[in-house]
Amino acid sequence: MSNKFNVKDLIVDTKIYLLIIGLLTCILAFYEPKITVIMLFILGYLIYYYKKNIHLRKLEWTSYIQKLTDDFDYATRDSLFNLPLPLVILSKEGSILWYNPKFMDIIEQKHFLGENIKQIIPNISIDDVLNLEKMSSTEASIGKRDYKILYNVVNTSEETNTNNANYIIMLYLVDNTSFSILKQKYLDEKTSVCLIEVDNYDEVRKKTESSRVPVVFAEVDKILNEFAKSIDGFIRKYEQDKYIIVFENRFLKILEDAKFDVLDNIRSIDQGNEMPITLSIGVGVFGKNPAQMYEYARAAIDIALGRGGDQAVIKKIERLSFYGGKSKAVEKRTKVRARVISHALRQLIDQSDKVFIMGHKNGDMDSFGAAIGIANAVRSRGKKAYIVLDDVNPQIKNIYNRLYNEKPDYFDDVITSSQSYLKATEDSLCVVVDIHRPKSTEAPKLLEIIGKVVLIDHHRRGVEFIDNPILTYLEPYASSSCELVTEILAYMDNKIHLDKFEAEALLAGIAVDTKNFTFKTGVRTFEAASLLRRYGADTTSVKQLFQDDLETFIMKADVVKRARIINNEIAISSFDEDVDDYILIAAQAADDLLNINGITTSFVLAIKDNKIHISGRSLGKINVQLVLEKLGGGGHLAVAGAQLYDVTLNQAEALVEKAVTEYLEEGEE
Repeated sequence: MSNKFNVKDLIVDTKIYLLIIGLLTCILAFYEPKITVIMLFILGYLIYYYKKNIHLRKLEWTSYIQKLTDDFDYATRDSLFNLPLPLVILSKEGSILWYNPKFMDIIEQKHFLGENIKQIIPNISIDDVLNLEKMSSTEASIGKRDYKILYNVVNTSEETNTNNANYIIMLYLVDNTSFSILKQKYLDEKTSVCLIEVDNYDEVRKKTESSRVPVVFAEVDKILNEFAKSIDGFIRKYEQDKYIIVFENRFLKILEDAKFDVLDNIRSIDQGNEMPITLSIGVGVFGKNPAQMYEYARAAIDIALGRGGDQAVIKKIERLSFYGGKSKAVEKRTKVRARVISHALRQLIDQSDKVFIMGHKNGDMDSFGAAIGIANAVRSRGKKAYIVLDDVNPQIKNIYNRLYNEKPDYFDDVITSSQSYLKATEDSLCVVVDIHRPKSTEAPKLLEIIGKVVLIDHHRRGVEFIDNPILTYLEPYASSSCELVTEILAYMDNKIHLDKFEAEALLAGIAVDTKNFTFKTGVRTFEAASLLRRYGADTTSVKQLFQDDLETFIMKADVVKRARIINNEIAISSFDEDVDDYILIAAQAADDLLNINGITTSFVLAIKDNKIHISGRSLGKINVQLVLEKLGGGGHLAVAGAQLYDVTLNQAEALVEKAVTEYLEEGEE
């Protein structure tokens, strides 16, 4: 039988001919009946021949289709078995149903039929494969080779429902090793820009004998030059305390594995300097060009400085990595900066139609006191000042009640976030105090409505930051935002305009963040407190702002009683009472735990409405900011906090212990 089958053979016109003969026979019957009989016999034979011919044609076509199917099945089986690419067929659960010899060659195991594909290719997701909206390929490493995995999903049943349909999955592995090697070589040979700044250059010079100063900083130069040489880098010193290093990306992992030990090497310099030298390092990686990599490095070192220095920050496009930052920040502010900020803020206030002032959610005495201080500055310039506050929590209840009783004009200008959205205009000014994370502000949407934003904060800078503030006064060396605001007020006009209530609100903010002048206090802290005292702030009245009722005092004592001690110096306790001032109780209990002999660090957890608040406190040996940043929080070396959702108290305590363990292990490394 010939395989050359013409489809036109199926187009049969015989029916038309038979129909014409039939019509002619009927017409002939009227004129020649005898001939009609003969014509009927002929017509019958033609019909018989036609039927027989059609039957033969059908048999021929069926035979042809069957042979074509057999040939196709054979070709399919042969191509699958001898496919030059590794091929594996899976069930929809991921079990291996079949594989070709090429796939067997790249897998070291001999028997894996029926096993799940994840045991061989762990990073493949069967759910993503079955989801047709996902990408149709992925990448994986098997042994020492890299593969691009293409897949095809076949529905072998008539069901269209994903849950009921019977799928088989065909994975094709394309060797991608050469491309991966080339890509990695390209990435390794790209340059990175590293900016280095000596944090406390002026302080070290002042506190070092003049004859030893050149020796001290010559040692800094020597260590940094050796550091650059170890990574085949190019280093240049472009200011007395600033350096730039350009090196290849392939050395970045070495630096990360070593946790940037150059920080420790610089800190250990002992050439007659009375105080340790610290560095801030910013590294820009994966920029499109050298200019962009420098911008990344500049942003990274700004963050390092904003977090208190003595640390390295790596900026890989949008991703940030932090190393170091475990030493206590040294006060190095100058009054020149406070004067410049004050004059700039005064101009911005004068150019605005109204000013909105807000702190962070669950405001404390520092954020509320700073807001009152800025409101004083705005009012002294003849402008309208609104303090944005949604909830009055127990931490500010006493000062808020005094505001209501003693300053009704201020009280009328305390508005909610929803009211601020209606009142704000493009010509308004927004001043954010005591917080730099936009999502944690009292009214995040206000930052989008108002184009001009001023930031005044004393916390170490985190990953989240307000976009493009027109004026930034971020000083992690300051004790509190109230201290910064007090200095700003001192330079706002020729004479400061503070009454007793405003001075006490600012002093209360300083007192709460310094734990009554025992934590993070510098010369400038006492100067600010002295200025506020001069304007009528009464320490007895300030102390009354922190008084608690008997029930709260008993709850705090109970939290201290339940504390567990780990590593002989870290106290962890929890509080599960459903009360409004749970955050205040946790914070004060954490402070009280530090009064116990031998305790250097404390963590207190409190739960309410499926949200767990963590208060961390330290005497300086452990940086609680770095510990709680692992849980999404932040703060200072000595005072920090974090919030967790959808976990139990026991689970949260386990997470805190894990974060502490990781922190201590990093320190040992």
